[in-house]
Amino acid sequence: MQYKRILLKLSGEALMGSRQYGIDPDRLQEYAKEIKDITDKGVEVAIVIGGGNIFRGLAGASRGMDRVQGDHMGMLATVINGLALQSALEDEDIPTRLQSAIKINEVAEPFIRRKAIRHLEKGRVVIFGGGTGNPYFTTDSAAVLRAIEIGAEVILKGTRVDGIYSSDPEKNIDATKFDNISFADVLQKGLKVMDTTAFTLSQENELPIIVFDMNTRGNLYKVVSGENIGTKVNL
Repeated sequence: MQYKRILLKLSGEALMGSRQYGIDPDRLQEYAKEIKDITDKGVEVAIVIGGGNIFRGLAGASRGMDRVQGDHMGMLATVINGLALQSALEDEDIPTRLQSAIKINEVAEPFIRRKAIRHLEKGRVVIFGGGTGNPYFTTDSAAVLRAIEIGAEVILKGTRVDGIYSSDPEKNIDATKFDNISFADVLQKGLKVMDTTAFTLSQENELPIIVFDMNTRGNLYKVVSGENIGTKVNL
């Protein structure tokens, strides 16, 4: 395995599968099997998951809801997704801990950096829920922040496309895929990888990002083992 400790970023929408909203148990099971493939090889895995399949604070704000209230609802949605993923992982006999940036002690541990690192060292998957615990910050920002805090070697952003393209490949058949691209080129070309806050934080801390198709069986294993899958963003 090329990487010893990774942070896997999943969107809430990824959990919907073919549904319009909510959580698809079959998709959860697929992801759990993918993660088991790499934990069995000794890779330490931390996960940040979004909440867009349940509620997105920014969308609520656009319809007149208070933005802070909406973001708090989104944080709770990420905890719900974290609980669902934890259950799926434990069904595969993967020891898992859910840590939350907001206090919700009945269902999740509070986020404590040293405790999270200790869990990883003991072979447990750690799911970080509740975003950063602050409104106005996305789960992309939470993913980069947690990755830096725990000393992850790379952020793996699992999406439904197989990398970063010059334009949206679902809308433009002539879009070209990048195998490798620098942080500077992403910004210069105006490509959408993560929100600006998260992307800048990753760049400043020299933390590479790999964007890949999480929905193709075996891709996560290939990425972690060093195969040229998806697009790698680095200095």
